[in-house]
Amino acid sequence: MKGNTELRVRKAFFKHKLGIIGMIILILLYLMILFADFLAPYNYQSTKRDFTFSEPTKIHWRKDGEFIGPHVYGMTKSRDPVTFAVKYVKDEEKIYPIRIFVRGDTYKFWGLWETDIHLFGIGLQDDAVLYLFGGDRFGRDLFSRVLIGGRVSLTAGLIGTLIAVVIGAVVGAFSGYYGGWIDVVIQRLIEILRSFPRIPLWLALAMLLPPTWPSTTVYLGIVIVLSFIGWMGVARVIRGMVLSLREKEYILAAQVIGQSNFKIITKHLIPNTVTYLVVVSTLSIPGMILGESSISFLGLGIKEPMTSWGLLLKQAQSLSDIQAHPWLMIPGLFIILAVLSFNFVGDALRDALDPYRTVDKV
Repeated sequence: MKGNTELRVRKAFFKHKLGIIGMIILILLYLMILFADFLAPYNYQSTKRDFTFSEPTKIHWRKDGEFIGPHVYGMTKSRDPVTFAVKYVKDEEKIYPIRIFVRGDTYKFWGLWETDIHLFGIGLQDDAVLYLFGGDRFGRDLFSRVLIGGRVSLTAGLIGTLIAVVIGAVVGAFSGYYGGWIDVVIQRLIEILRSFPRIPLWLALAMLLPPTWPSTTVYLGIVIVLSFIGWMGVARVIRGMVLSLREKEYILAAQVIGQSNFKIITKHLIPNTVTYLVVVSTLSIPGMILGESSISFLGLGIKEPMTSWGLLLKQAQSLSDIQAHPWLMIPGLFIILAVLSFNFVGDALRDALDPYRTVDKV
């Protein structure tokens, strides 16, 4: 019976095309952040003052009609004599081939050992750059910063959701199982907390983080802030499920043989809500990613030298910045991509784990 159920769930999930696409994208995104330092052609903190707000680098393949492989040209910085706008003029006499496994900025791979090998790049040239997504106001490579920033945004969503789901499951299970005044107090507290608008409450809690804290501590603080808001919805649903489950025969049998309430909750009740917890976790991660991005975008979250997608978007706060440097919006595209992918996977899991849904209906 168990094998048939697993087969039904697997078939239903893999028939959900958007869910498969979302899963593939998420796998690629998490592999991207796992090997971000190696994939990035530059250190995310490396600055080149001569290439501030540099446009995305155009990769060339031919020279004078002859194929010579991928390469970039040297660039000269100048100003328009009329508008005084900065522009970059390519020098076709200086050709820099794009190579794989090239030496560049040093970094610590997974924080364990120091190396300067990057998957691709042109090396540390003074008059040329390989900025696939363009440069920012300090002349830093936006592509490298997007890769590194994904570590914060994507892991904050995972860790924050995990903490929120654990808290919500435990609180909801205790509320539904004990009932009485304990249930009343917990539910009134949840109602009070849910009555506050989410974003202002996030911002108010984020402001409690001391500005003198190091980046890693601020990151943990942001994760806790996001978790503090995200557990309440889970608790309400788990309470309702436990109210039904506590009347089941196996729960009554556990009470008769003298099992403790704590063991009944942790060994019998919560495990029987795992299906719901898996689905709600997948659907909650996008909210956590958006929450971190919103807080960082408003300047109350992740701060330099650490970076995140929300912090990168802070450079595109005004229409004039977007009009002059549209590539600064690229981190926002990654946020949209990650959020949609998690939603697609969550929808696929919800449909696949629905006991009343057959494979033919998917």
